[in-house]
Amino acid sequence: MNKSHLIVFLLTTVLAAISATGKNLVNSNQKQTVSVARQTTESFIPKDKSQGYNYLLYKPNQEVEEDKVNLPLLVFLHGRGERGNNLNQVKKHGPAKIVETKDLPFIIASPQCPRTDLWWKPKIVAGLIDELLQKHPVDPTKVYLTGLSQGGFGTWATAAQYPDKFAAIAPVCGGGKKEWAGKYGTLPIWNFHGDADKVVPVRLSRVMVDAIKQANGNVKHTEYPGVGHDSWTKTYRNSKLYDWFLSHSRRTRDSEGSKKKN
Repeated sequence: MNKSHLIVFLLTTVLAAISATGKNLVNSNQKQTVSVARQTTESFIPKDKSQGYNYLLYKPNQEVEEDKVNLPLLVFLHGRGERGNNLNQVKKHGPAKIVETKDLPFIIASPQCPRTDLWWKPKIVAGLIDELLQKHPVDPTKVYLTGLSQGGFGTWATAAQYPDKFAAIAPVCGGGKKEWAGKYGTLPIWNFHGDADKVVPVRLSRVMVDAIKQANGNVKHTEYPGVGHDSWTKTYRNSKLYDWFLSHSRRTRDSEGSKKKN
């Protein structure tokens, strides 16, 4: 390489370095885009260190000033197939699946039942809710519970033991004990089931709904003709369900209960 070619090469290298440095300076001043998970993984451990639940936590994509805005809380209980210690399993169905791609106007907690447990434990679900009320900007008058299959049974059972925690519940293809009917009081209940369900027979829902009606409770029932065990896809895709939840609060429920007593 002769002297003139060497000079050209050096100049070209210096200019390229300056250009690259300029681009880096521009980029360093630009706002960085960070990919944020739509649901975080959390753990609930009771104060007595007894069994708790790991759970997914979703917060709506909006700015919330904790001292000014309290949001409704929706707790979702999955089915038997999603038990275990991998929270990604919980995202297979229901609200935990929906909020991966779409916003919903609730704080949503989706706990995972351990594989060693065949049923949800109402005491742990209630303890989780109490902790969420303490740690997050939740409106205590707008706490809702829903679940599918095993989670449908868990919804019936938890609300029977702790009816005053909830503004409304929505069990999906579950069942319960008809002697629980009087425990729900004025709690608004919207129940869902497919009439061709061979895993959890629809009669289990019918028994609960009929018993609650006889106890003068507040229940409505949606039965899907020809639908098998997967009655949750239609249910959780229905925006009317979320509107129905939000139309209820403990304030209105307590007011309606007082009117009935009078």
